[in-house]
Amino acid sequence: LTFPIKYKYLLLEWLHHIWFQWKVQNPSFTKAAGDQVHKRRRLLQELGDQKIPFLAPSDRGFQQLWDTSYSGLVLRKSCSLPAELHSRVQAALLTLRRKGCLLKDLVRVRDRDVFTAVSRALLGEPGHTYRYLDTRLFAIPWHSEDIDVKGQNCCDPDLRAACKALWELNTFFCTDVSQLKEGDRLSQSAKGEAEAKQGEEGDTESKHSEDSKNSEGGDSESRQSEEGDTESKHSEEWDIESKHSEEGCSGSKQEGEWETEFKHSTEEGESSQLKPGETSFAAASEHAEGKCPDWGVKASGGTETEPVGLKAQEKPVAELKHSLSDYHIQDKEEHESGQGCSQPSPPQVCSGPVKFNVTLLNYMDPAAMSQLKEEPYYGMGKMAVGWHHDENLITHSPVAVYSYSCHDDKGESSEGSSSDKACWRIGLKVAWDIHTPGLMLPLESGDCYYMRDDLNSTHQHCVLAGDTARFSSTHRVAECSSGTLTYIQSRCREALSNLHTDPETGSHRLVALLPATLQDCEEIHNEVEFEWLRQYWFQGQRYARFCSWWTRPMEQLEKDWKLMETMTMLFLAAVEEEGQEEEGRREMAEILLSALTDRHQQRQTWRDRCHSSLAQTLPPEEAPVDRPFWGVDDPSMPLPFDLADIINRVESLLWRM
Repeated sequence: LTFPIKYKYLLLEWLHHIWFQWKVQNPSFTKAAGDQVHKRRRLLQELGDQKIPFLAPSDRGFQQLWDTSYSGLVLRKSCSLPAELHSRVQAALLTLRRKGCLLKDLVRVRDRDVFTAVSRALLGEPGHTYRYLDTRLFAIPWHSEDIDVKGQNCCDPDLRAACKALWELNTFFCTDVSQLKEGDRLSQSAKGEAEAKQGEEGDTESKHSEDSKNSEGGDSESRQSEEGDTESKHSEEWDIESKHSEEGCSGSKQEGEWETEFKHSTEEGESSQLKPGETSFAAASEHAEGKCPDWGVKASGGTETEPVGLKAQEKPVAELKHSLSDYHIQDKEEHESGQGCSQPSPPQVCSGPVKFNVTLLNYMDPAAMSQLKEEPYYGMGKMAVGWHHDENLITHSPVAVYSYSCHDDKGESSEGSSSDKACWRIGLKVAWDIHTPGLMLPLESGDCYYMRDDLNSTHQHCVLAGDTARFSSTHRVAECSSGTLTYIQSRCREALSNLHTDPETGSHRLVALLPATLQDCEEIHNEVEFEWLRQYWFQGQRYARFCSWWTRPMEQLEKDWKLMETMTMLFLAAVEEEGQEEEGRREMAEILLSALTDRHQQRQTWRDRCHSSLAQTLPPEEAPVDRPFWGVDDPSMPLPFDLADIINRVESLLWRM
């Protein structure tokens, strides 16, 4: 562009004004990123070599702490589920792994691509998706008898049977969690009996607990991940775990495999690695008597009381309370401003019967991971998944998790007694609150646990690695107001209603040139391209070789998107047409310029991601595909892929007005 020097200064002044206004309207942008890093570093610096107390089942006061501070957590022991259901679900998980359906996701963390530590797949209602860390997962549909899945031949019989088994588990969870709302009180007698046994065993078991804590403390992993210069890459993922809370990074520090498994994505809360002599008090007492309690209980809230057995650690930790007392409030505020499936939408609150619409399957083998990270605040042990909230869920909706540990791909035990293997565990803490001790709960293979009420939003959980490989099926009520095929198809119809096609000549014209209508159409255009088409071809299409359910819908979306390219071309022609009212023309040009600039930038970002060094390490059948993409001379496309020249034309037009 060539224009008088005074206009250059005006342009700079205008850009500065726009930037200032944007920062004022989005204070969280500059604040949130730095605050997350600062909070964690400050917390770890304050803690130094100290650890915040936590209680395991063998500690006195464990049940009281569970009842008063973690009442939304429910444990269902494996023996309380039907044996036939266990058999079908575990066979299904092994089938999915054997077929290669569980894959690591290439996710986006602070403008960097990283692989998730766990391998995963999404199953759920037909046409549902689940979004985390700038990544949209496309659900393989459950093949249930009660749901009409379009394209019944979309996968082979083995995969269909595996999906149906997980749908049966989902149905069981929906019924079971709903019944718990009245069943909690019925578990009080079981709780009281277990508490009594815990009191009797407390003295003999406390030593095991202390030994476990001392042995698991080690160096603070967070200091390594957050403050070490040599591991600054990893510290970024670690720093955002509580904010993005869905599928955060795993505990591996291996270059190129640092993953993020937050909450939500990812995740499941899971278990705990205890010493061979340590088991949950329920397991220790009930298993010894040949009993199997249905629930590991939690009573309703009540005033928080001081758990027994913390005196030795209480004094040094108490000194931190004043300086860190604001952390919990800050984290809660940040969590409440979380993201939706694709676009921000009014939060929905879970009401009525529970209906889990997706399950995120996860698989991790600790033996294949080098250097799992140490849990930094409590010294709970090696982490498979860092502290997080599960994200992108309907507010106050429950999460149900099925945990299955195995020793090989056939689900068989390796040589040696299973009692010699450290089990998986779930760690829980009140988000950024050092007043309340943490809770560590062991998970045996086949155990399930539920996070109910507001537990997921007010608390964080982590997954502590055991010695064996582990599957988890994490059932959730995903917030999919803008994340289903039905939704995006309706958006396409809305945009294309402004395009008229002559039935004889096939020529096109825009029905209306109202600025609001044009802006809506361009926003839908960008949403289809970047939230659906490019997300699908980046990694969603990997599942097409297992299940073709999404193939035809995505083909139709691409056809609709191509018509929207034609609509943008017609919009451009209308803006450049002389003889229109200047004010209306200027408004149209500004709308078009904003949409094109965003589109141009996002296309470049997706191209860079598809050709990144990490993407190039994937095998061809899993590698990202840069699609849609077309050359400059493609006659089938109404506009070029690179929009720089068109953006310059519109900018020039605006300067002349």
